[in-house]
Amino acid sequence: MAASFEEVQNLYHNYVMSTYAPELVLTHGKGTKVWDASGKVYLDFTSGIAVLNVGHAHPQVVAAVQDQATKMFHVSNLYYHELQGRLAERISTIRGGGKCFFANSGAEANEGQIKLARLWGHDQGKYEIICMKNSFHGRTLAAAAATGQDKVKKGFEPMPAGFVHADFNDLDSVKAFITDKTVAIMLESVQAEGGVIVGDTAFLQGVRSLCDEHGLLLLCDEVQCGMGRTGSWFGFEHAGVSPDVFSMAKALGSGFPIGAVVASPNVADVFQPGHHASTFGGGPLACAAALASFDVIEQEGLVAKAKEKGSLLKEGLEDFVERFEHVVEARGEGLMLGLVLDQDAKPLAKSLEEMGLLAIPTAGNVIRLLPPLNVKDDELEEALDMLDDCLEEMHEGGDSEVA
Repeated sequence: MAASFEEVQNLYHNYVMSTYAPELVLTHGKGTKVWDASGKVYLDFTSGIAVLNVGHAHPQVVAAVQDQATKMFHVSNLYYHELQGRLAERISTIRGGGKCFFANSGAEANEGQIKLARLWGHDQGKYEIICMKNSFHGRTLAAAAATGQDKVKKGFEPMPAGFVHADFNDLDSVKAFITDKTVAIMLESVQAEGGVIVGDTAFLQGVRSLCDEHGLLLLCDEVQCGMGRTGSWFGFEHAGVSPDVFSMAKALGSGFPIGAVVASPNVADVFQPGHHASTFGGGPLACAAALASFDVIEQEGLVAKAKEKGSLLKEGLEDFVERFEHVVEARGEGLMLGLVLDQDAKPLAKSLEEMGLLAIPTAGNVIRLLPPLNVKDDELEEALDMLDDCLEEMHEGGDSEVA
């Protein structure tokens, strides 16, 4: 018999460090839906924070992991195994060339591309990376130092040196930080944790030009934007730019931990034996999950569906902007969308949870919506109906609607 909510909660309180503050015990999921310990069903528009792009427990991914588990769980990177090579080939083919290093998470992948950039610039005395304010790159010390949010650094000072922060979508601000010590510019094509702020095409193209002009590397964090989430395989494709290095994780393994550093041919051989390593990175189970995830996304046309479904969902969100005075903006790309309020978003997220919709409050006043890419139209309609009801309640039954 499954443990009760109280039993699971007590286990966490007694034995798990309190780095999160969960309020639900989730027991299983299927597609776009999850169930809690009481049997209540929810539409999951978090996707495990942009992880489950193909939905919960997709049968092809499950079968791939089960099959591989009967053969080999783990092999050291001291040896070859076929699936890692196949996965690197798959990513390189979609990317248009280059090589991969595999890790276990987004933070590790970002650490990897930071190290690659520093190694590349070392002999010229270049090591400083221009990052963006409001960005998020992970919780390890170097990734936190690269992050442009003070809250992830508080209490952990002094942070590793070598990172400065320019204003996102402000090319002049980036230019002002370039010195003879600068080795790279690092950014997200969409600042997800920062409030779903989309990089302007002119800005991203301008940053690419700055890198070319000054001999710098362009590093992109595609941990949340990648694997079709924004309606393209990678978020930077919307601006028609090509980074020198980028990171992947989250949806790469559909929930099985895996991250990747993807380097263009011009820097693909910077890392040599002894420069970087990972015990578990690119293991057989993770690679099996990732290869199956690519198969599902391609076979079901989920990149195009993310664009199509994202347009439908964004259209519904924009209607709320017109109708409710406390709803300021709907923004984002594909199925990475944010509903911006003029107040704290946590109460609305709680109301949605009680209604049966899981969404993520972020950046203080933004509700982030990240449904699986194979979300159905009727599920989008159901989510919009729940949002409508909760916004009506928040606005006292519609009394505060814009005339």
